[in-house]
Amino acid sequence: MTTRDIDIDINGRHYRATVEPRMLLSDFIRHEAGLTGTHVGCEHGVCGACTIEFDGEPTRACLMFAVQADGHRIGTVEGLTDGLPERQLTPLQEAFHEEHALQCGFCTPGFLLSLQPLLREQKELSDAEIRSALAGNLCRCTGYENIVTAVKTALERARETSATSTASL
Repeated sequence: MTTRDIDIDINGRHYRATVEPRMLLSDFIRHEAGLTGTHVGCEHGVCGACTIEFDGEPTRACLMFAVQADGHRIGTVEGLTDGLPERQLTPLQEAFHEEHALQCGFCTPGFLLSLQPLLREQKELSDAEIRSALAGNLCRCTGYENIVTAVKTALERARETSATSTASL
């Protein structure tokens, strides 16, 4: 079988490897890059556990081949805190903790990476809009109520931080 050389930017670090064209991006992230926060659940793109950011957009890593990511920028859950002081969480991670929006944690990285673009926009969202953004993520341990509450908390804090930053200029 032929192989391909690829170079993928994952969380700001370049990973170069020679891979078989059929290697899934989720497998590359976990086994070649050693970043195990991207979980593999259903392997059919249904559960959302393998969600990553692909050039800034939430994407299912189990539905892509690693060769498709050649030359692209990937963000994983491990990269969410890049640039923050050690052991500091993002506002979304803090809200998930405070609002009890997780239990076993298997699905949490996928939820966080699906929701991160919403926080960048900092606009007010209804419960229905938040639930729509979460429609591709499944959790077997919790009800989704605390997850929705955590998103609202994180959005509120993001808007407050933005307002404070703007006011101090």
